[in-house]
Order: sequence, then C-alpha cells, then structure tokens
Amino acid sequence: MTQWAQLRSWGARNRGALDHWLGSLVVINSSVEAARLWGTISGWGKLHGRSRPINDTWIAACCLAENLPLATVNVKDYEDLVAEYGLELVTGGR
Repeated sequence: MTQWAQLRSWGARNRGALDHWLGSLVVINSSVEAARLWGTISGWGKLHGRSRPINDTWIAACCLAENLPLATVNVKDYEDLVAEYGLELVTGGR
C-alpha cells in the first residue's frame, strides 16, 4: 500500500492518513510454521495443476499457522485449500 502511495506521489496528508490506518491493523508475523505450510501448500498446488501467486499461498499459510480465517471475495481461488487443508474462509455472504 505504501508502494501505491509512492508511485502515485501522495502528499503528506494522504500518507499520514494511510500511516494512521496501517497503524490500526494487526500484523501477523511470519513463523517457521507459516513457512513450512507455505512450502507444503505451494508444492501441493503445483503437483495438482493449481499454481498460485506467492502472495495468495503466503496469506493462506499464515492463516493456517495462526488458526485464523482468510477473508476473501475470491472463494474459487481457495476452495481446494479448504478441502485439502481445512482453511476457513470468510466471504461476506458472496
């Protein structure tokens, strides 16, 4: 998000608002378990013809490692991980 602000030459007011908003978020730190799960999920996807962008598999791995649901509107991108790994999705009713 800060890259977006940089590329769009945001001014101090908008950058300050972004910093304030980012400061209100909970950040999940990486862990050995998340890294292990990322490798497992990524490898499984490649073996089953379901390669994904690294960021998608990293988010799923962090959620699994922390036993957290993954919020998405792209349910189809994660349905197989729900079935294979028990990933819980929050979809907002979509």
